Amino acid sequence: MFHPATQILVWGLLVTTVQRLPFLLLLWLTLLTLLISLHFSPVKLRQLLRRTRWLLLTLLLVYAYNVPGVALLPVLDNFSPTHEGVQEGLTQLSRLLLALASLAFLLDKLDRTQWMSGIHSLLTPLHWLGLSRERFSIRLVLTLQYAEAGMLRGGRRWQDILHDLADTPDNTPLQALQLPRHAFTWLDGLLLLAGLLFWWISA
Repeated sequence: MFHPATQILVWGLLVTTVQRLPFLLLLWLTLLTLLISLHFSPVKLRQLLRRTRWLLLTLLLVYAYNVPGVALLPVLDNFSPTHEGVQEGLTQLSRLLLALASLAFLLDKLDRTQWMSGIHSLLTPLHWLGLSRERFSIRLVLTLQYAEAGMLRGGRRWQDILHDLADTPDNTPLQALQLPRHAFTWLDGLLLLAGLLFWWISA
């Protein structure tokens, strides 16, 4: 229905916009996004949350115990997290959860060729500079796919994943991959306008 480039761009606008939302509105929007992603892309969402669970927990604890303020549990004295720290931690946690949930939805709806087509369209300025946007977009998507496949394999260390990425042959047969052409429609204009309006209101 929508051009891949439009979907990727609107996702970027969404992630940028949530950085400016007030706390309560952010919480409600994050909950809504999680519910939508859980309904339409449950497998991809669970994969992303499972792989980032320790990052999410660490993020919350770092803010809860490092931001000065009023003790949330006075009985713990110096070992208590602060009220301000917990709120800031929940704010950052909500932003990350919203980004992951919306990304899960996007990853589930766009296949490799659609990602390449979208990135290829977004990299049009490189073509004006005389650079190869085709080669860059294909290699970028392939790298993202290798990284995702490595992360989803159980029992692998992050060092092993980086090693595999570094060993990816440089002579990948890029000429064998074809970029499909998608036409922009008035629906893309409406979606992009809605994203820009949401970004403008939040500002």
